Amino acid sequence: MKQQIAPLLILLAAVLWGTTGTVQALAPASAHPVAIGATRLFIGGLFLLIVVLAAGKLNLKNLPLKPTLIASVCIGIYQPLFFSAVAITGVAIGTVVAIGSAPMLAGIIEMLFLRKKPAAVWWVSTALSIAGVILLFSNQGSVQADPFGILLALGAGLSFACYTIVNKSVVEKMSPLPSVAVVFTLSGLLLSPFLFVFDMSWIFSREGIIAGLHLGVVATGLAYYLFAIGLFNVSSSTAVTLSLGEPLTATLLGVFFLGEYMSSTSWFGLILVLLGIGVLIMTARKPRTVQIAEN
Repeated sequence: MKQQIAPLLILLAAVLWGTTGTVQALAPASAHPVAIGATRLFIGGLFLLIVVLAAGKLNLKNLPLKPTLIASVCIGIYQPLFFSAVAITGVAIGTVVAIGSAPMLAGIIEMLFLRKKPAAVWWVSTALSIAGVILLFSNQGSVQADPFGILLALGAGLSFACYTIVNKSVVEKMSPLPSVAVVFTLSGLLLSPFLFVFDMSWIFSREGIIAGLHLGVVATGLAYYLFAIGLFNVSSSTAVTLSLGEPLTATLLGVFFLGEYMSSTSWFGLILVLLGIGVLIMTARKPRTVQIAEN
């Protein structure tokens, strides 16, 4: 049963991640993208730590120190890279390169360093999803494909792929809630200096408080907790492919809540992403397919 719902939990996490763009657009204009990323991790890590302490589940006896530290650094690095890439290249290109490159990078890392060959269904699903994500943003208007911004976005995609792979070994040795709490508390501490570098007065406004709480509690704390639960039962490459639900959600919210225009080409891309995600979810219902994906 856990193997069957694991992809759905990861997809739900991706949906929650996909709300960050809309929330950021509704946040005060003075909020710097990097400051928003730092605030997201700080609040999210603090929230998870409080929940774990209140539940009395903070047991560090089985904590794998090295993977935990690496996962914390990876997710910490991802935030400034991603938000900076989006600031330079725009939401379209920044999101496509960062999120779209992560599944392929995860599969390549698993093949080169972990000697794991992704299942055939992963190649099909990833190809459909990446093609769909590219089409989603292909006609969103004129944007500048700044080479440095592209490089930052690729770094963000690599950071997320590495986090997913390394964090899998963490959740296999610790229960999901304390493992996510430790990782994001450390990540929040890593980015905390940015809270003193940028103007943070926006966080004390009504819109700032709502944005900060949503980004930290819902889009980080809850989302990554669900992601960690699902990650225990699926391969890292599959988990990263399912995370393509993030730009899918961001696109839909932009169209229906922010009034953004989406062309027929972009709608076709939306269908491709849905097909790619659907392939993984349906095949995950078969125990044999899940086992192949893990080997």
